[in-house]
Amino acid sequence: MTLVTEELIQHLLGITQENLDSVEQLKKQSIDVLNWKQNATSWSVLECVEHLNRYGDFYLPEITKRIGISKHEPSKVFKSNWLGKYFSKSVSYNEDLNKMKTFKAMNPLNSELDTATLQKFISQQYQIIELLDMSKNVNLDKTKTAISISKLIKLRLGDTWRVLVYHNERHVKQAEKTVKIFGSDFL
Repeated sequence: MTLVTEELIQHLLGITQENLDSVEQLKKQSIDVLNWKQNATSWSVLECVEHLNRYGDFYLPEITKRIGISKHEPSKVFKSNWLGKYFSKSVSYNEDLNKMKTFKAMNPLNSELDTATLQKFISQQYQIIELLDMSKNVNLDKTKTAISISKLIKLRLGDTWRVLVYHNERHVKQAEKTVKIFGSDFL
C-alpha cells in the first residue's frame, strides 16, 4: 500500500484530533460513569484510556528518539509493508470490535484510576500532534521504530504511526460505547 506522506499525516492528525475531542467530552462524565463496567471482565472508560496511556508511554519516547536520530530525507510517498499492514489492520476500529488478548503489562483491568488518566491521555495526544508534524521532516519508510511486544521487530515509522493512532481510535470508541451502555442500562 502506497500513500502520499502528507495525506497520511493529515489523516492521522484528523483521527488524533477526534480522539482528543472525545476524551475532552468524557471528562464531563461523573467518576461513577468513568469507572462503571458492564461486567467483571470488561473495561471501564478509565481502563480503556489507561490502556492507551500505557502504550503511549512506550511509543512516544521511542518515536521521539527515532525522529531525533533519523538521517533520512523525507519522501513524498509512504509504502507500508506486510507487517505494518497486518498490525495496523489488527488494531483498527470496526463496529464489531474483535476481542484481542492484551499483554499483562498493558491490561489495566481493576486498576485504581481517576480523571488524571484522561488528562494524561490528552497530554499524550498533544505530543502525538507535535510528533506527527515533526514526522514531515523524516522518511516514514526508512525511519524504523521498535514495537512494544518485541524490541527485535522494527516497524517503519509510518506503520508505527498508523498502529498507534488506529489503536487509540479503537479504544476511545470503546470508551464512548461504554458510556452509552451505562446510560441505556440506567434509563
